Amino acid sequence: MNGPRIIAIANQKGGVGKTTTAINLATALAAIGETVLIMDIDPQGNASTGLGIDRNNRPLSSYDVLVNGTSVVDASVATGVPNLYLVPSTLDLLGIEMEIAPQKDRIQRLRKALCDDRRVGEKFTYILIDCPPSLNLLTLNAMGAATSVLVPLQCEFLALEGLSQLLETVKQVRAGLNTSLEIQGIVLTMFDGRNNLSSQVVADVRAFMGDKVYRTVIPRNVRISEAPSFGKPALLYDLKCSGSQAYLALASEVIQRERKLQAA
Repeated sequence: MNGPRIIAIANQKGGVGKTTTAINLATALAAIGETVLIMDIDPQGNASTGLGIDRNNRPLSSYDVLVNGTSVVDASVATGVPNLYLVPSTLDLLGIEMEIAPQKDRIQRLRKALCDDRRVGEKFTYILIDCPPSLNLLTLNAMGAATSVLVPLQCEFLALEGLSQLLETVKQVRAGLNTSLEIQGIVLTMFDGRNNLSSQVVADVRAFMGDKVYRTVIPRNVRISEAPSFGKPALLYDLKCSGSQAYLALASEVIQRERKLQAA
C-alpha cells in the first residue's frame, strides 16, 4: 500500500449514520490488523465521544491540525480499540471557516497535514475522516485529502434527495482540487425489514447508483444506538448483534473495493 488509504465519510444530511459508520468501520478494519486513524472534523465531536474520549481531555484536536499546523501524529490519541487512533474534535471548529477563509490554501490544509507528513504514512494504513453534516469548508478539506468518499444513506423517504448535490460536489473536487478522488461506495443504513418503505428505498438507490451501492445493508439496531453512550463501538459493545455483524461485512467489502481502486 503506497501511503494510507484516506476515506472521507460524508453526507450533508444529518442523522444518516455517518459517525456510527466511521467508528464501526474503523474498528472492524483495526480488528483485522490495519492501523487506523479517525480524523474527527465534525464540530459536534460525536466520533470522539463515541470512542470514549472525554471533552475535557482533548488537549490537541483537528482544529490545531488545521489552524496551527500541529502534526496529525502528535494530535492523535489511542482509543480503547487496539490499532485504532483518533484526532478528536472540539467546538473550536465552529469558527474555523472565518479563520482560514482568507488563506490561499484554505481547502488544502487537511491534504497537507495527511499527505505531506511522512510520519502519517509510516504509522497508519487507513484514515477515515468523519465529516460534518454539510458541504462546507471542512468537508471540502476532507475531499481534497481523500482517496475516496464513502456515503452513508438512510433508508427513509427522500433518501436520494441531496445525493445528487453531493455527487456533483465530488465531481467538482475531482475536476479542480483532487483528480484521484473516487466514490468508494454508498452504504444504506438504518434498514428496517418490517417496513416496505425501507425495501423500496434500497431498490431505488440500487437502480440509481448500480454497483456503487454496497451489498451490505446496515440494519436499524438498538445495540448500535446504545453503544456511543458507553463510549464504545458497537463491535465492542455487542459483537454478535446484527449491526456489528453488518459492519464486519461492510469492512470486508471496503477492503475489496480499495484493492480494486488501487489496481485500476
